[in-house]
Amino acid sequence: MTRTWTPGTVDTALTGIATTPRLVIALDFDGTASPLVADPMAARALPAVKEQIERLIALPDTLIAYVSGRSMHDLRIITEHEDDSPVALAGSHGAQYWFPGTGEAAPTGEAAEDGSREELWASAKPIIERYDGAEFEPKTFGMGVHTRRATPEVEAAVFAEIDALVSERFPHWRRRSGHRVLEFSSRDEGKDAAMAALREHFDATGILFAGDDVTDEDAMRVLLPTDLGVRVGPGESAAQLRVENPQQIAELLAQVATERAAGRE
Repeated sequence: MTRTWTPGTVDTALTGIATTPRLVIALDFDGTASPLVADPMAARALPAVKEQIERLIALPDTLIAYVSGRSMHDLRIITEHEDDSPVALAGSHGAQYWFPGTGEAAPTGEAAEDGSREELWASAKPIIERYDGAEFEPKTFGMGVHTRRATPEVEAAVFAEIDALVSERFPHWRRRSGHRVLEFSSRDEGKDAAMAALREHFDATGILFAGDDVTDEDAMRVLLPTDLGVRVGPGESAAQLRVENPQQIAELLAQVATERAAGRE
């Protein structure tokens, strides 16, 4: 059962994850490290979140990763990620990876066979362009339709048309819906795959994963008893803890940093 965390309070779940020998903190970006904004490419992590990430990275055996549905190209832009960054990235819902010291990893796994990304784009763009406030997002393995600037009526209509298109011509592509976004991918990986990859790559004894959307529940459901899931905002969740917004994520990270630093003294 998910319980609400009150900022500033000591919680046994936070203490447990803060004292694990080798900790990976994995954060969704949009709605978790960054507030949701009308222009998806304008998203940036809150300064308070970045401050706590810097504190955590400075601690021994403490690794940070952003785990997002964004393609690796776009994820590196919005996270302001440089080639010498100590922060790992998992993009495209766990189909792409970038690791400190080694850089971008070659994709593994297989794609759906029915149709190419370019074919989908060519068919979907004219539909999306007819709807005021709907935006097309190219992705490495597919596409997204954003409706943060659209009315609910427009969102329902454009999503229905895109759903019909993909159902007819790209039936094996994976569909995902989230906060004012509909996505399709020729790859089947989800954020559950990202948890497994990060755990293995960093030899983690515990993972703290935080996310705010439906797709983040793929990761929440595969967390181990030694891990901690944190849901940002409302909605049913498999997470242990809930916070209200990205500002409280910064406060939660501060609590983890303080307890982890104290345990290392």
